Amino acid sequence: MSEIQILLDEREISRGLSRFARVLDRKQWEELSDVFAHDLAFNYGMGEEVGIAALERNMRRYLDRCGPTQHLIGSVVIDLDGDAAVSRAYVQARHQRNDDPLGAIFDSTGEYLDHWQRNAEGWRIVRRDAEWFLHAGDPAVIFAESAGLR
Repeated sequence: MSEIQILLDEREISRGLSRFARVLDRKQWEELSDVFAHDLAFNYGMGEEVGIAALERNMRRYLDRCGPTQHLIGSVVIDLDGDAAVSRAYVQARHQRNDDPLGAIFDSTGEYLDHWQRNAEGWRIVRRDAEWFLHAGDPAVIFAESAGLR
């Protein structure tokens, strides 16, 4: 693989991570497939799930409940191996209470470990594992009160 191709592949993967953050913050659920394979496997810390529909349900479970969000993804490291790649990226996600611009917030900080595969559409995440390091603020911003979290 040429050095130019490596740079182009890393750029596409890095842009995929940025795209994901914007999809979440704009709540454009139909665009998750721009970043993820339809048959992906993932674990956001609540157990293994499979498929793009399950990923959308997982995202909406929290983000449809809150107001504006900002997902920041950085310190990205990408290791390429032909048509496969692994990326590690820090994530910081801020969630604001719905309909209350001066209200409570809830922050999550962690890391995404993503396995990517190049297909006909480009690079897509086929596996994601999220590890959360820190939560701060009011968890009721994203968690249902019925879950016993406040």
